[in-house]
Amino acid sequence: MKYQYEELAKMIDHALLHPTMTDGEMDAGCQLAMEYGVASVCVKPYYVSRAAELLAESDVLVGTVIGFPHGSNHTEIKRAETRQALEDGAQEIDMVLNIGKVMSGDWDYILRDIQVVCQESHHRAAKVKVILETDYLSGGGAGLKSDALKRKLCQICDVAGADWVKTSTGFGFVKQADGGFGTQGATEHDIKLMREACSAKVQVKASGGVRDLAALIRAKDLGASRCGTSSTQAILDAYHVEAENAESGGSLGQGGY
Repeated sequence: MKYQYEELAKMIDHALLHPTMTDGEMDAGCQLAMEYGVASVCVKPYYVSRAAELLAESDVLVGTVIGFPHGSNHTEIKRAETRQALEDGAQEIDMVLNIGKVMSGDWDYILRDIQVVCQESHHRAAKVKVILETDYLSGGGAGLKSDALKRKLCQICDVAGADWVKTSTGFGFVKQADGGFGTQGATEHDIKLMREACSAKVQVKASGGVRDLAALIRAKDLGASRCGTSSTQAILDAYHVEAENAESGGSLGQGGY
């Protein structure tokens, strides 16, 4: 196998964010995260204290979301959200930048919005992942084409002190031609672009659409150090199957985003 199990498991932020997810399901998700040895859980804000309690004796970190899912909260509300999350035991913060302000080209606002969350988090030794929501950026905005806009946001995140830039929330639904709504999430193109746009001090997290082992491995190959997914069990169970196949002379299965 190209990577050891631990290398891939410690890429995963196990996502427990669906609006309908019950407390019992989130308890089970934390247990699964411990059993599989992932990097972190990313839980709904109200649940942080419970997750911190459940994971206290493990090396699985507790993360949560700020300004989720559209980033439209006032910056001072994001500050308050962050403080509460940290007091409850969060060690990692996934914040959504203000997408409307991005489309308005208000770069000073975006910079400060991120800086406030980073300052609050770093003061308590927590790390910050800034979600760009790439689905909403596919048509460009603020006078910039799509790729130029994504690079601009990565550079702002770098200056603001972010620890990661992250592709998506998984809930960035875009209206389709048939009137329905869909989301794509992380793409190989965007992971590569974001890795190239950031300095070495900023890591990349792929989120949305990473549903199988091949996609996780490809994300790592492209430079992502974390992936947000709710498909943790399927991905890591597949690792063991692939490892057994490799030992017996089989080939690595294929898959993707």
